Amino acid sequence: MLNESAPGAPSASAAEDARLAALIGELSGLATEQADTARGDLDLLPTLDLVRAMNGEDRRVAEAVAAQAERIAEAVDGITERFRRGGRLLYIGAGTAGRVGVLDASECPPTFGTDPGMVVGLIAGGEAAIRDAVENAEDDDRAAEESLRALGLNEDDTVVGISASGRTPYVLGGLAYARKVGAFTVAIAANAGSAIGAAADVPIEVVVGPEFVTGSTRLKAGTSQKLVVNMLSTLSMIRLGKTYRGVMVDLQATNEKLRARSVRTLIQLTGAAQDDAVRALAEAGGSVKLALLMLFTGAPAAAAVPALAASDGVLRDAIAALA
Repeated sequence: MLNESAPGAPSASAAEDARLAALIGELSGLATEQADTARGDLDLLPTLDLVRAMNGEDRRVAEAVAAQAERIAEAVDGITERFRRGGRLLYIGAGTAGRVGVLDASECPPTFGTDPGMVVGLIAGGEAAIRDAVENAEDDDRAAEESLRALGLNEDDTVVGISASGRTPYVLGGLAYARKVGAFTVAIAANAGSAIGAAADVPIEVVVGPEFVTGSTRLKAGTSQKLVVNMLSTLSMIRLGKTYRGVMVDLQATNEKLRARSVRTLIQLTGAAQDDAVRALAEAGGSVKLALLMLFTGAPAAAAVPALAASDGVLRDAIAALA
């Protein structure tokens, strides 16, 4: 038989054409998919003019992020609250958006001394998609749910869905499941009135406008995503006491550069001599925060450890307690 469709039903090709037309119409309404008519001569411009033009577009990103400051602050407070309850921060995204989340998550342990499971990045298509495109992975609206379920997602966790278009099925499915289990949900999109924004507790819609190269959302949209996740993780860690006077004090000295930075941090913040800083760091078992507490107060490690624990790791509170 040439056509096995039921009588009166559209053929498979007709249904596919209809879906394609619907998607084209949907994309046509997105700011990130629009063509900037002033960019029609890009291929004719001298390289220096290209650099300046692209840099000019990039400067608009920070302004667009600033317009979402209140939403970002709301998200940071929600994330921090759940961290204090033992919860986790989980990013979900596809393509560039997924890679942005994975990158931010991977930088948290060396920067803030966090457990690798505290901030997690999930990308459509799995780890292979970090380096190579995985066809159709972003269209699987069940995959993120399966990954979140495997991680034991619960109401103490935060799920941040990232999508330039704001309509990625992988992200929508993950946010829907997160809401179902009672997790705190945040959406980062580059278009206003996004589907993922409507599906989240806190929508952060950074409208960056048409891309320098039409539709290439790894550019301004990707930059805006990086700026926002930088804020979500960094500011929540500041709220948790992971910094002191704007300096990382929970970093992990896992290589020679970081060990030198640890000693330099002690000297910089306390004015201690290098030998005293090295000695304090050794007595503190490599913990910069504990060594700082010892140097600031003169307390031995035996007294500093419980004081820091009683202060939930907040150095200022521990110093006040021992003072």
